[in-house]
Amino acid sequence: MTNLFQEKTKHFRKAIVLLIPFLLAACGDDETREVIVEVPAEIPPPVPVSYEVTVTNLTNAQPLSPPAVVLHGDDTLWQIGDVASVVLERIAEGGDATDFLNQGVASAAGTGPIPPGDSQTISVTINDVTDANLTIATMLVNSNDAFTGMSNWNLSSLEVGETYITSRPAYDSGTESNSESAATMPGPAANGEGFNAQRNDTGYISMHPGIVSGDDGLPQSALSSQHKFDNPVIRIHITRTE
Repeated sequence: MTNLFQEKTKHFRKAIVLLIPFLLAACGDDETREVIVEVPAEIPPPVPVSYEVTVTNLTNAQPLSPPAVVLHGDDTLWQIGDVASVVLERIAEGGDATDFLNQGVASAAGTGPIPPGDSQTISVTINDVTDANLTIATMLVNSNDAFTGMSNWNLSSLEVGETYITSRPAYDSGTESNSESAATMPGPAANGEGFNAQRNDTGYISMHPGIVSGDDGLPQSALSSQHKFDNPVIRIHITRTE
């Protein structure tokens, strides 16, 4: 009898020992666990900053090529004394702004040539930037390589609704001799060649010396005195619209 009782007691103790891990596990499952989940901050939508650039042709008989308007950083796209880039040369000799517009952060082009006395407004938008620099370039098409515009003008001081007005002279890209011959000018006065990769002039950007014309003693010139121009040749209105 005693042996039987001892045997049962031994098995009961074993059962208690076997149950302890399960009881501990059950107690652990009842504990509250704190889990920290990081939620990323919401990214605000981009804020558009928009400008309207109006270019007015002040010349008597010099149509302007479609103006190129570029918003960019601290880099300078052109300035007096520099060697003209090929993309600027394409504007100054042929009025082609395609490659020039690929520079910068945002850009826009005019819808067509601007006849003498007319104006054209170009809209351009950049996101989240209020201190971009503005560069404009357009060709006086009855010339070899005359162009006008403005370079590297900082827009940070312009608030919404404000307008900046400036007038600009004609520049010479220094890439093509001012022969004024019919074969070398793309405008309606000559209908000649536009861009030519060969350079045969000073090699640097300067103030344009003006048109000589056949009327004033340049025998090969396809231009008359009406194609002459006085500075300034354009007026620019820049308005921040948003």
